[in-house]
Amino acid sequence: MHSFNAFRIHEQSAGVEPLTLDQLSEGEVVIRVQWSGINYKDALAVTGKGRIVRRFPLVGGVDLAGVVESSATPAFAPGDAVLVTGCGLSETRDGGYAQYARVPAEAVVPLPSGFTARDAMTVGTAGFAAALAIMQLELNGLAPGQGPVAVTGASGGVGCVAIDMLAARGYEVVAFTRKSAAAALLRELGAGEVRSDAIAGERPLEAEHWAGAIDNVGGVLLSQLLRSCRMQAGVAAVGLAGGAELDVSLMPFLLRGVNLLGVNSAATRREKRLAVWQRIAGDLRPRHLQRIASAAVGLAELPQACAALISGSHTGRTLVRIGADEH
Repeated sequence: MHSFNAFRIHEQSAGVEPLTLDQLSEGEVVIRVQWSGINYKDALAVTGKGRIVRRFPLVGGVDLAGVVESSATPAFAPGDAVLVTGCGLSETRDGGYAQYARVPAEAVVPLPSGFTARDAMTVGTAGFAAALAIMQLELNGLAPGQGPVAVTGASGGVGCVAIDMLAARGYEVVAFTRKSAAAALLRELGAGEVRSDAIAGERPLEAEHWAGAIDNVGGVLLSQLLRSCRMQAGVAAVGLAGGAELDVSLMPFLLRGVNLLGVNSAATRREKRLAVWQRIAGDLRPRHLQRIASAAVGLAELPQACAALISGSHTGRTLVRIGADEH
């Protein structure tokens, strides 16, 4: 096969360069990539601000959606529309920022009915994590009508998709963001209230307020959420943009039975991964994908787009247009 373009990350540099299939990680399925997306993890990897890539050089991109080019397994055939999220992409395996990807069959998910490749990447790892968080909370007992559900870091990809999904399920959603300009969008997605202030109070237990929460921030804000949760509430921890340390007493856990639920979307086992995508295509299907996809960039524009995400100046999901670059 001829060479194709890929955004490759080296130890000291990153950029678009030509590759051939035999330079990619091993796998049973070759996919002609049409779309990818930029997640916080991607931004850290591309800018070099986080230790995401574990071996160099490596093609970036933890997500991809496209069409099977060739397959060494009967589970997939040329022409099948598919997607991949996580599963070591851009960490130990070449990822989705290339016109072709070669991946293990167990990582490949059939594109859900009614979804385009662009739709799937508007959801991407961010939306997959949001759906997984909601499923964890519901497994913990959360149901519509129990009270307000907080979503922190609400203007980011996970936050926007989580608000859309929760509101569609009938939850009362309170969005937390420092970006006043994002308030109108968050209300459009389904947030009943948009707040910029932190949850007041420093006592081990504060007044019971939250029936549940999806936290993308970590640090102080997560601690405040836990201290103000209702009895038996769950808090799904998805991100740590505000800090990896957690300073909280055992009081919320022991006296109110609050559960801190960790969400690891990248390492989700296959059967669970398929079940999550079934929910995303069903009752958790986002209603505002076109609004959530705030921008689309090409491979050459990745460094600037990733820097914008790290700086916090983006809103929603930034997609990466790849198939359109093919020659």
